[in-house]
Amino acid sequence: MTMADSVAEHIAALKDEDWGIREDAAIALGESRDPRGVSPLIEALRDSDRAVKTAATNALTAIGSPAVVDLSYCLQDPDLSVQEAAASVLSEIADERVLEPLQSALLNQDWVVRMHAARAMGRLKNPRSVETLVLLLQDKVPAVRDEAIAALVAIGESAVDPLVSALKDQDWRVRLRATEALCVLKSPTAVEPLVGLVQHDPDTAVRQEAIRALGYIGDKTAVDPLLGVIEEPRLQVRVIESLGRIGDRRVLPMLFRLVSELKTSDYEDRTPACEDNRYEEDLARVEEAIRAIARIHDEEAIPLLITALQSTLIRNEASDALVRFGQKAVAPLVRQLQREQDENIRYHIKETLTQLGWNPKRVRL
Repeated sequence: MTMADSVAEHIAALKDEDWGIREDAAIALGESRDPRGVSPLIEALRDSDRAVKTAATNALTAIGSPAVVDLSYCLQDPDLSVQEAAASVLSEIADERVLEPLQSALLNQDWVVRMHAARAMGRLKNPRSVETLVLLLQDKVPAVRDEAIAALVAIGESAVDPLVSALKDQDWRVRLRATEALCVLKSPTAVEPLVGLVQHDPDTAVRQEAIRALGYIGDKTAVDPLLGVIEEPRLQVRVIESLGRIGDRRVLPMLFRLVSELKTSDYEDRTPACEDNRYEEDLARVEEAIRAIARIHDEEAIPLLITALQSTLIRNEASDALVRFGQKAVAPLVRQLQREQDENIRYHIKETLTQLGWNPKRVRL
């Protein structure tokens, strides 16, 4: 049997009464990648059997470019399941020829269609879709919002200005999603408006996300504004994290002070389940301060971190931070091991040294 004959046979089999035969026919047409299968496979998207519809969807994806134009018409099909299947295929093929239908699909009443259309826009990376994608930041469906953010990030620098404008939206959720996208894009253009959110936005979640974004962007002009809000309890941990990511050594004295002022004795008889919120607030900021110190990576911090190994509360964080310093931490740790009398603390020093690749047989203690 010739290729032409087999394709015709598979097309005919799409009308068979047996759903299994119809499914096999759709699979075979996908494997053939013959453009003649496009129209019959689109018709199979209306099949009563889910397995057949899935096979037809996969086959159209495999055929690819020759199916694009016909599939674009399906975005207006009265059958929502056909619209969803077409949008799914087009999101995988991502062909510029159907940019306009996909843009319209971004506002489709069916959230599945909107989601796939947004995914397609991310693959097309066409700046013309930015304005509509920004509108989707207020979509009620999380999956649609996530795909819109991913698409805006994929489009890149062309999306920055519209996203910055969205920071002024009346809906706090739009401001939050725009901030999330700007965090990933890491554009210096966004620093000033993000600082404005940190200082003036009425919503705590938006301020927290803006602080996080400033940390990932890493612009040192954000340091002073961040220090300006560090005393606010709901922002403090995020501020410390971002200061660590920015990596400005000017904040080290403040971070050192947070760690050194922790009094283990104040917490020894307490548990995280206590009504007292000091576990949640005080320890969280000290733990984050240690991680920030490790990110800034200044060797002056090593003695402080070695001292922190004595505290049962922050020992794990201190050990992890010392490991990040690599071989620079080995000699100070060995010296402390030689002086230390407490066997429990000696054990934890050895554990940290082991993570650094230290071999005790090389050193006489």
